[in-house]
Amino acid sequence: MKAKTPGESRTIMTDLVLPSETNPLNNLFGGELLARMDRAASIAARRHSRRIVVTASVNHVAFNRAVPLGSVVTVEAAVSRAFKSSMEVFIDVWIEDRESGSRTKANEAIYTFVAVDETGRPVAVPALKPETDLEKSRFDAALRRKQLSLVLAGKMKPNEATELKALFE
Repeated sequence: MKAKTPGESRTIMTDLVLPSETNPLNNLFGGELLARMDRAASIAARRHSRRIVVTASVNHVAFNRAVPLGSVVTVEAAVSRAFKSSMEVFIDVWIEDRESGSRTKANEAIYTFVAVDETGRPVAVPALKPETDLEKSRFDAALRRKQLSLVLAGKMKPNEATELKALFE
């Protein structure tokens, strides 16, 4: 299987925040944003693997800024690391200023997807070859995040988490 770049999975979805998607403060519901991020991330994972993908976990979500009614919201997702059958997808959420058109990062998230066959069994995915400094940074950090998740889930012994240990040595 030929390695792919994060750019080959990049997915960009832009939409408006409508009244039916907002809370009493007229800001986008967090759950609505999670759904938008899940859709963009699943497309990115599918582009990378060219397989059916399922959400395995939502590893991190940061709701740093409220997204007001009427905002133009752009969700950008790309695979940040590929493992055997799983893929970490990093998601950035941007809001666009109505008058100037300038974009501000509002939120970010990290999801994990698993590629499966038609029976739901995990299948191998291509390796990822990061190109930019940001892609390389996210790629390197993904292994630490995976090891931390495995340790916390009791699936890896802390002394086996070599990438985590390296942070403290």
